Amino acid sequence: MLYDLIQHHAGAHISVLNLFRYITFRAGAACLTALVISLLLGQPLIAQLRRIQRGGQPIRALGPERHILEKAGTPTMGGVLILIALFVSTLLWADLTNGFVWAVLLITLGFGAVGFADDYLKLSRRNTAGVSKRARLGSEFAISLIGGYWLQSLMPADLANHLAFPFMKDWLLPLGYAFPIFAMITISGFGNAVNFTDGLDGLAIVPVIIAALVFGLIAYLVGNHVFADYLQLHAVPGTGELCVFCSALVGAGLGFLWFNAPPAAVFMGDTGSLSLGGALGAVAVAVKHELVLCIVGGLFVVETFSVIIQVFWFRRTGRRVFLMAPLHHHFEKKGWQEPKIVIRFWIVSIVLGLCGLATLKLR
Repeated sequence: MLYDLIQHHAGAHISVLNLFRYITFRAGAACLTALVISLLLGQPLIAQLRRIQRGGQPIRALGPERHILEKAGTPTMGGVLILIALFVSTLLWADLTNGFVWAVLLITLGFGAVGFADDYLKLSRRNTAGVSKRARLGSEFAISLIGGYWLQSLMPADLANHLAFPFMKDWLLPLGYAFPIFAMITISGFGNAVNFTDGLDGLAIVPVIIAALVFGLIAYLVGNHVFADYLQLHAVPGTGELCVFCSALVGAGLGFLWFNAPPAAVFMGDTGSLSLGGALGAVAVAVKHELVLCIVGGLFVVETFSVIIQVFWFRRTGRRVFLMAPLHHHFEKKGWQEPKIVIRFWIVSIVLGLCGLATLKLR
């Protein structure tokens, strides 16, 4: 919005206003704007959520015992705070004529709506059963499939339906008409992967922030032909504006962490976890770095596979591989304190983020 106004009214001779033309400046401004919005709205929103929800988020009876004692009464749907800060900041600072911005924003909003419905049903029924699995997955698949087609239509023809591989700059795997399905799996998969990871105070939001930082840089490089050619990356014109979106996501995430730090005053709920995972998946598809997201977001991947392995093995043998899934609950059952689990998982996420950057072959 501000970018469009400056483009329309500012003359080239106004050097200060020319700052608004630079993605780096607007990305920094978007991050700060989202952070300030989160900090200003956080307390009033949490107070309102407490009044509406009263009993707070329903705690799973089969979960770790201490959760029933320590986390009962904490309000959920804190993802609303993240989405408000993210959307307002992006709309203020991004180029709204850019199709990638709108595609990623609407995918994020769609996943947030599915998560909101899930949270609402859990609260209204006072149990952990929200939207049915069939309805939830069907909605996610529909949103991400449409989003995949949309993102494909915005890409150059020689990249649109191809899969890129890290360290293999000269080879692309043609997926043809299957590309939107691949995009659907990527976006929906990461939406649910972040959802699985969101089980301890501050556990999910910091890895999301790290992934957003990495993909903000990737979007900036891939969207610039000079940098993309130098680093031997596949250039995707227009995706540089997603750097602004990712920066706004970082700011919104930091603001939410202020209130979600242990002991959490609010949980992000499915409203936040599904939308954040969907956002990361959509950005990865747009910049042609879907496999790099599996590295950068490796913590989410491991948490998801811990659930898949647990369910599969239990159904086959009646025994469990882990004391409890997702993986962070396994360590809780082993006696690790929550802050130790969270901080060690953060460290793993930082290392994976650096590994993801290494795939860019910076030189």
